[in-house]
Amino acid sequence: MTSFKQMDLDAYSAAHREEWDRLAQLGKKRRFTGAEADELIDRYQSGASQLSAITTTSGQSAQGDRLSLYLSRARLAFTGVSSNALAQVIRFFAVQLPAALYRIRWLSLAVSAASVIVAVVYGLWATANPLVLETLGSASTREQYAMEDFVNYYSDNTEAAFTGYVWTNNAWIATQSVAFGIIPFFAPYIMFTNAQSLGLTGAMMAEFDRLDVFFLYISPHGQLELYSIFVAGAAGIFISWSWIAPGGRTRAQALAEDGRALFTVAVGLTLALLLSGLVEGFVTRQDWPWPIKIGIGTVALAAFLVYQWVQGRRAFLAGHTGDLDEFESGAKRLIAA
Repeated sequence: MTSFKQMDLDAYSAAHREEWDRLAQLGKKRRFTGAEADELIDRYQSGASQLSAITTTSGQSAQGDRLSLYLSRARLAFTGVSSNALAQVIRFFAVQLPAALYRIRWLSLAVSAASVIVAVVYGLWATANPLVLETLGSASTREQYAMEDFVNYYSDNTEAAFTGYVWTNNAWIATQSVAFGIIPFFAPYIMFTNAQSLGLTGAMMAEFDRLDVFFLYISPHGQLELYSIFVAGAAGIFISWSWIAPGGRTRAQALAEDGRALFTVAVGLTLALLLSGLVEGFVTRQDWPWPIKIGIGTVALAAFLVYQWVQGRRAFLAGHTGDLDEFESGAKRLIAA
């Protein structure tokens, strides 16, 4: 079966070789006559149909990659840009970002569960071992933190300044987790230290019977904030695994495709963390009933989950992965032209 397909592909390529060579020749030109411009568009449309036929019949191939390269050059020649900027923004948020988030949905839940377990274990361990708490500071320092500093942290600065601070800090953590996903164990390490810090902070609050205050103050913003960090960790782990176990792809190809697709997650999480920062800066400090403040945080998290699981599923089932489309990313392999 394979040899038959290859023989058909070779024959198909030979039959259209002159058309593709002419497309490549036109794609390299900088100036066009009216006739050449019309010819370029005609050959581009024909070539796109032929590439679709090749991909459908034979999957990825050297002939298809070469034609993809020619089409990319031709498209750039007659458009100058990939597409309308506004259309690209809409496409990014409508399909690319949710599709990328959907691909890591189960891993996001796994990272969330693992982080909660680590935080609880460290919290219980520190609570049961006074020597562990002593490593966090003197008794007076811990009492000052639990009785005053923890709550004052949310109101020491103006709403806008505090929002900007927590947003940039959390966005930096999330971006690092995704960007350095190429380094194995980097994202798991970030997730572990984050969970460890959360558990030890809870233990300090519990030491002075302030555990209720701890949960009340982190609940409004913490739902979306923590889940966003967990999603960033999941994206980083997914990228690491893409070159550890690339499947049928080369490691370079797997890393390029999944890296492009999942780095969009960093952009989306930056916006999600801006929302959680607004909740932390403008809602948590308010003298409102706690059910209202926590409810606002729950709505923010629910909106993100719907975006990831519902809109993401629609985009994924439509064939999107979060990666650039074929003409934007070009050939998957370098092909001599």
